[in-house]
Amino acid sequence: MTVQDNSAALNRSAAYASITVALLLVGLKAWAAWSTGSTAMLGSLADTTLDLIASVATLAGVWVAAQPADSHHRFGHGKAEALAALFQIVLISISALTLAFRAVEQFFAGARTEAASEGIVVSLIAMGATLALLAWQRHVIRKTQSLAISTDHVHYQSDLLLNLAVIAALALDQYAGIAGSDPVFGLAIALWLGWGAWKASQEAITQLMDREWPEEKRKRFIEVMARHPELRGVHDLRTRTSGNRDFVQFHVWVDPDMPVREAHRVMDEIELKLLAEFPGVEILIHPDPEGHVDTGIGAKDLLPG
Repeated sequence: MTVQDNSAALNRSAAYASITVALLLVGLKAWAAWSTGSTAMLGSLADTTLDLIASVATLAGVWVAAQPADSHHRFGHGKAEALAALFQIVLISISALTLAFRAVEQFFAGARTEAASEGIVVSLIAMGATLALLAWQRHVIRKTQSLAISTDHVHYQSDLLLNLAVIAALALDQYAGIAGSDPVFGLAIALWLGWGAWKASQEAITQLMDREWPEEKRKRFIEVMARHPELRGVHDLRTRTSGNRDFVQFHVWVDPDMPVREAHRVMDEIELKLLAEFPGVEILIHPDPEGHVDTGIGAKDLLPG
């Protein structure tokens, strides 16, 4: 199995696990929201319902992203993950606005909650299921660096705080008798969701805009190239990420008198060294005779020293 195939299988497993947990929690929280009348619990239910929809979108995104390149998409389909992430972000934003409006309305109406014990038990069960899912998602993200799974992971991280907020809201409203605590926690949940959506949107936009790799990763890539003794220089390095795949292209300087066959050998050797350090990256190398100067942003030699 190739690196890409293994990553695709892991991403699908995380998406299926996410859907399973979301289905369980939607059922439990729907019953709890009906039983308690809690705005905070309703907000938690809305978030979990959107998690379910988003998880289905994640599954679709990682499935499309795993499809091989074809005649219409020669760089593959990796950006489907970023599109799936943006879809999730839109849903989270809508949920946050709706919940904030309801929380304010309930606060001024003076609404109170009921059946706190049932709501608290459901929230504790939800936290246990969420912790198990988060553990598996972290494992998958470490292996695949999937943007869609990472965005889904943000949702379920926030779920832990959401469930804690529901428990606190129910306890303060019914056991401590503090009126207005439930809608206040509901508003806090809405603000948390909005902040999470903003942070998640940055990575999706970064991929869609083909932003360069982080400087540390670029530097390590150059250091690996610099180990080849016949390489005279590197310039016009361009990097980007699409889904769980990295793409790199650059120009190298070689001895002007080197035959084409030898120049090709040097490039093959450089590529093998890079693939050993950066598995799965797609590399495009253009050879130039030493001294040939290109104009533009990438004309400067990048080799250290």
